Amino acid sequence: MSDDAAIIAATRNWVERAVIGLNLCPFAKAAQRRGQVRYVVSRAKTEDALLADLRAELHHLAATPAEVTDNTLLIHPDVLQDFFAFQGFLPRTEAAVRKAGLAGVFQIASFHPDYEFADSAPDDLGNLTNRAPYPTLHILREDSITAAVSAFPAAESIYERNLATLNALGREGWEKLGIKPVYRRGCD
Repeated sequence: MSDDAAIIAATRNWVERAVIGLNLCPFAKAAQRRGQVRYVVSRAKTEDALLADLRAELHHLAATPAEVTDNTLLIHPDVLQDFFAFQGFLPRTEAAVRKAGLAGVFQIASFHPDYEFADSAPDDLGNLTNRAPYPTLHILREDSITAAVSAFPAAESIYERNLATLNALGREGWEKLGIKPVYRRGCD
């Protein structure tokens, strides 16, 4: 298995076992089951190269019907390994969407192995909702988000439900999911 194939397999495992398996995102299952999620590995070594890959993927999605590819996980294992640098980079992704003329069409969600919500401790179980095996930019279609939210009653309660799920699961339960890396900075 090539490195890219292994990276995609680890990310797909995370989506299947955590995001869908624990129902952390009730909107993810349908697109995944229909094969409408695109997994792309960026081999960028710099932020500028990653932005170029992001722009290319935005244009690819804009030219592809949602029925074929609804969203893309742009996985970038070689750049922005530091979570705080990753967070500092995110405004540049939003600017790239605007500069491409795609504001209101796409939005970016972020995932990272060391994800940490503001005002949470590094070992807070709630952080696991956004901890992917590799730094990842998730390009989502705004229309798909709107449709999913309108079909899901009480979408605002997802975060609280996820916290309850993760607290009930606990660290031991999370480790049994077999998602790598299980814990990184501050969570050993």
